[in-house]
This record gives sequence, C-alpha cells and structure tokens, in this order.
Amino acid sequence: MELRHVRYFLAVAEELNFTRAAQKIGIGQPPLSQQIKDLEVELAAKLFNRLPQGVTLTDAGLAFLPEAKELIQQAGRARGAARRAANGEVGQLRVGFTGSAAFNAIVPTSIRAFSQAYPLVQLSLVELPTTELLDRLHDLRLDAAFIRPGATSPEGVRLQLIADEPMLVAVPVHHRLAKNKALRLAACANEKFIGFPRSAGPGFFDEIVNACRRAGFSPQIVQEAPQLTSISTFVAAEIGVALVPASIRQIKATGVKYLPLEGIAPVARLSLATNLAAPSAVVRNFVGLIPGVKSSKA
Repeated sequence: MELRHVRYFLAVAEELNFTRAAQKIGIGQPPLSQQIKDLEVELAAKLFNRLPQGVTLTDAGLAFLPEAKELIQQAGRARGAARRAANGEVGQLRVGFTGSAAFNAIVPTSIRAFSQAYPLVQLSLVELPTTELLDRLHDLRLDAAFIRPGATSPEGVRLQLIADEPMLVAVPVHHRLAKNKALRLAACANEKFIGFPRSAGPGFFDEIVNACRRAGFSPQIVQEAPQLTSISTFVAAEIGVALVPASIRQIKATGVKYLPLEGIAPVARLSLATNLAAPSAVVRNFVGLIPGVKSSKA
C-alpha cells in the first residue's frame, strides 16, 4: 500500500464524489478511479458504494477511514522527525572542556547559545584534562572539546582556532616582582615555577617551556598543580610564580597578583577539537554558534 493510495482514498471519502476529489488533488477522474480500485484489490475489500450522483463509504471504508487518517499523520510525523534530525535540531551533543578553557567567556557563551537555539538536543558536558578529552574524541565518546593545544596541533583531530589568549605571570602579592605593573618574561629567570602536568596538557605545557627558553632560561618547576585552576592557591602560598591564561584572573585568589607580560610571551590558544569523521548536523550547528572561529585543520 502506497501513501498516495491512502491520500486518494481520503480525498474521495471527504468529497464523496470522484470528480470533485480528482479536481482537489490535481489528477484526472479516470486515473483516480483506477487507483481506488487498485487499493480495494490490495485490501480485498470494497471501500465505496458507487452511486449515480457520487459515492458512500462501505462498512470496510468506514473502518479504514480513521486508520487512513492516522497513517497520513504518522507519515507527516516521520517526515518531520527526519527533517529535524537532518537539520541537527534533535539528537545529542557531547562537549568536553579543560578546566582553564571554561574560564574563557567564549565557552559558556557558546554552550548557552546552543542550548537556547536547539532545546531538543540532549547536551552533555564533561571537564577533563586535554589528553583525556582527545582520547574520548578518538573513541567517538565526545563530539567536540574546548582545549588549549599549544603551538603544535594534536594529531588525529580536526582543530578550529577560536582565540589567542595572552598569558599573565601570577606572583605572590609580597613578591619582589609584585611592585611591577608589567614585566618581561626574562625577569622570572631565577624564580621557582608552579607548573601544570605535561601529561594532562602537553601542548599547553610546551608552550610555556618554549616561551621561557626563547626568553633565555628554562623554568625551574618545583611544584605541579593537579589542575590549572589550583595554581593560584599555590602562588598565594608563596611556593612560586606561574604562567596562566589571562582569563584565570577571574579567580579572585587572595594573595595573588597577575602581571601582564611585555615582549616575548607565551599564548594560551583556545581551540575546538572534533574528530576527523564528517561532522553531524548537530556538531555543525554548534560550531556555527561559536564566536571567533578562525581556521580549521586536521
């Protein structure tokens, strides 16, 4: 049974006249009569009583009528569901982010905009170190992740640069460098550094180390923070100084002063990573709402 047969039946059932029904659906009356006969043969039941001035529904026709209406409605719902899925209006989106990336306003702004624009998409969020986010992208357990890749792009993902965020030096408020309004990275050559584990974010770690080397020294890392957001606590405890993305200064840690860098300075890159498979419509919609996307590469 084809849907057009059901539509033709409904037209005749509504008009109770083959001629008017044919005019309504835009075909000739003889082809319409033949299509109804074909449907009756398939159903093995007569649907209409043919009269000189029109038709009436038989008992079989009356029984078929509500089911035919439901078939058309169900077909419409199926078309709508397929169209919404093709447009990325339903489905799921799994987004990851690093702890430091979450402090950049672009991340919550993008997630909020997507939730408002696509309320029927099931959105799940997870905060993990960069290496774990990349593993989940490779395994297709995540659709996208906000990461800080450093100067070298990670392999096996599609990377879209969102923003280059300047880094600051976080120093204890009573430190000798705290009297400065800004300083060059070389001024920290003899300082003890609080670092972020390379195993959690190799690109970000390397960006800092390479910037220090360009400034003429290798950083003496005496303490690693389990999370980038914990670094301010260690700085306040006067364990050492640290290089952090500018957005981290939102953490109002008592005893910490953030100083801008002059000259040679590392950059905290914020990027969106997705897997190399063709992005779904949901992912494309999400990317389209992220402000500042500049380029993409594998």
